Amino acid sequence: MAYDPRTVALSADLFHPPLPLDPRPVQALHNEMFVARTPAYTSFNVTPQGPVLSNPPVAPNSVSQVAFREDRVQIREEVTSLTVEDFAARVGEVGRKLATARSIPVYVGQVVTLRSLVNPQGYDDARQYLKEGMFRFEDEPETFGRPANLFGLRMVFPASEDETTTFGLRIESFAADPRSLFVEVQGTFGPVLTQRDLSPLSERVLETYRFLTTRALSFIKRFDASNRGPGPGR
Repeated sequence: MAYDPRTVALSADLFHPPLPLDPRPVQALHNEMFVARTPAYTSFNVTPQGPVLSNPPVAPNSVSQVAFREDRVQIREEVTSLTVEDFAARVGEVGRKLATARSIPVYVGQVVTLRSLVNPQGYDDARQYLKEGMFRFEDEPETFGRPANLFGLRMVFPASEDETTTFGLRIESFAADPRSLFVEVQGTFGPVLTQRDLSPLSERVLETYRFLTTRALSFIKRFDASNRGPGPGR
């Protein structure tokens, strides 16, 4: 049983030592992209929170931007056509260019968040999958005296001696489409010295996506109808 996750949002926060909210280095970075004839973003704006590079929305609720804050830069793609691989490359490019433009010695941390939709194959309704397949509820929710219209699960896998990354996982039913599960994976990573090698900035996006497509989807598969074993007393 194979799933086809549909990625709807990608986000990466690169944390750095606090810097003044000076728009000039960001404007120079934007100009450099245009000179190279490969501009990732078409617009440059200065907001009270800091400079922002962005693209016009291509669909309702779509976002394509990079926001520069005092202690971080946040790259976001929501409801756009950018692939995970292209997003990973963009995170690496923005991280390298910003480190050069602002003389950043180290990114003190990185958080990658990926959100996807997945359709269970043994259920027509994701709420039914969660209620009956994953949670094995019978009449327990009736305790509340009213029906639930959203079910979900949240888990956190902390860093350890063998695993240096903390991963957070959310699996929920999706109000906009009852057939789909909403799956969010958030990876929290440690420092990267900019003078050495910034390739981890991109690789961490791909690592987070691998956690989603291998571990998270394997977990979901275990509770899908055709793979489910008998529950206690059944």
